[in-house]
Amino acid sequence: MVTGSSSKPQRRGNTRQRIQDVTLELIAEQGYEKTSLREIAERLGVTKAALYYHFKTKEDIVVSLFTDLMTPIDDLIAWAKEQPPSLETKREILTRYSLALVGAAPLFRFMHENQATMRELSIGENFKGRMQELIAYLPPEDATLTDRVRCISALFSMHAGMFVLQDDESDPEERRKAVLEVATDLIVQAHRHGG
Repeated sequence: MVTGSSSKPQRRGNTRQRIQDVTLELIAEQGYEKTSLREIAERLGVTKAALYYHFKTKEDIVVSLFTDLMTPIDDLIAWAKEQPPSLETKREILTRYSLALVGAAPLFRFMHENQATMRELSIGENFKGRMQELIAYLPPEDATLTDRVRCISALFSMHAGMFVLQDDESDPEERRKAVLEVATDLIVQAHRHGG
C-alpha cells in the first residue's frame, strides 16, 4: 500500500496499514459481514477509540484500501495521457500497472468474495472506470476486435495471474515479471496485427 515518505507520515501510515492488513485478514477468515470494528481493534491490541482515530467505520477501512490502490492507477492514467501512443508507452503502462498491483491480491480476493459490498460502497464502479480508462490506451489505432480483446486480456491477465498465483511458492517478484511478460506478449501481438 502507499505510505508517506517522511518519518512522521510513515509512522502514521504504518498504523493505518496495520489496520488495513488486519481488516483484510479478518474478512478473509470470517467474511465481511461477520467482521466488526471491535474484532479489528482486539486483533490489533488497541481500543475501539484508538481505531476510531484512524477510521470511523469498517466501510471506511475498506474504501481506504481501494483508494490506496487507485492512487497509483490514477497517476498512471495521468502519465499515459501525456505520452505518445507508441508500443513502448503501452509496455511502460503495463510495467507500471504491475508494480501498482504488488500486494493487491487480498483486495482482488475481497472484490471476488464481496461483490454486494463492492456495489454498496461504489468501489466496484470506481475501479471499473479506472480499468476502462486504462484499457483505452492499450489497443493500436484501428485495432480489430480480436486485437482489442488481446489488449483487454493483457490487463486482466495481470489481475488473474496475481490472484490465482498468490499462494504459489515462487518468488513474488518472479511471479510479477512472469505475469507482466504474458501481458506484454498480448500487447505486442495486438500491435503486430493491428498496427
